[in-house]
Amino acid sequence: MHLSRRSLLRAAGALGLAASAGPKPGAAAFLAQNSNKDPRFFRIATGSLGGVYYPIGSALALAISNPPGSRPCDKGGSCGVPGLLASAQSSHGSVANVQAIASGAVDSGFAQADIAYAAYTGTGPFRGKPALTSLRAIANLYPEHVHVVVRKGASVATVRDLRGRAVSLDEIGSGTFASAQLILDAYGLRESDLKAQHIPSDQAVQRMKDGTLDAFFFFAGYPAPAVTELANAVAIDLVPIVGEAAKRLRARYKFFSADIVPVGTYKGVGRTETLAVGAQWLVSANVPEALVRDITAVMWTPQTQQALEKSHPKGRQIKMETALSGLAVPLHPGAERYYRDVGALQ
Repeated sequence: MHLSRRSLLRAAGALGLAASAGPKPGAAAFLAQNSNKDPRFFRIATGSLGGVYYPIGSALALAISNPPGSRPCDKGGSCGVPGLLASAQSSHGSVANVQAIASGAVDSGFAQADIAYAAYTGTGPFRGKPALTSLRAIANLYPEHVHVVVRKGASVATVRDLRGRAVSLDEIGSGTFASAQLILDAYGLRESDLKAQHIPSDQAVQRMKDGTLDAFFFFAGYPAPAVTELANAVAIDLVPIVGEAAKRLRARYKFFSADIVPVGTYKGVGRTETLAVGAQWLVSANVPEALVRDITAVMWTPQTQQALEKSHPKGRQIKMETALSGLAVPLHPGAERYYRDVGALQ
């Protein structure tokens, strides 16, 4: 079986080009070419097309793919896991992703650390439901920041000012929706205090443009494409998450950390204090150990790192040094084996 470069790009849903440099020293055992292997499909659940998960997931899908018949890595071909054909799938976000991983609908996916922890322990938005104890981690990726986006001049200085406004809390099933509930509660608000809507970021952007939406919540690494698009079309502000409410959130939910969105990240928006949580790559415990080990190894090759950097500015923050920081669920044995092999885990 031979797949052309165009076929691989289409199947993986990739946004970038694979790097042509050879594998780093020591990775040869993971990347040995084997054109006789049958293809093994690997699905990565990401998020909405307007977020950060999708471009990051697309870059990873292309990087780890190496279907039968591909040219060798050192000849400008695929440098991924032999026989693997990965694809990035758009989704409703973190909550939907952990459910899909646990049910076997996908092999892996991205989730906020808070959602991963709640799913694994059966707490928060998963209270009263069976704990999703089959969740395992491949790596911590990058910090995701709370974006509360409002139209400039809307007289919204704090989250409390959203009372009575038309506000999107993102889709039910997303990590944004679950965490937005926590933020509203910290400021003494309930969803019923708003004219709440449950739409993905791309639809929220369109409604902000046409003036039918006052604000929307969005958890994403900055710069989030959806917010960038909106800021380039209409004047916006970001609502800060600060003061006693933010302190209460950090004290009660340890996965929140204080952070900022720097000035100039979005057109016309100043430095904004907010909160952040880690974005993490999760996988089912049922995925074979050897496969996850090889995927983890490919993730940390120079080729994949270059592809991630090109896919989105947040890709530059995906580093081995923080791969094991703040993990919300246990490591998959395959990932653990790789990190021990390279000395990252004692």
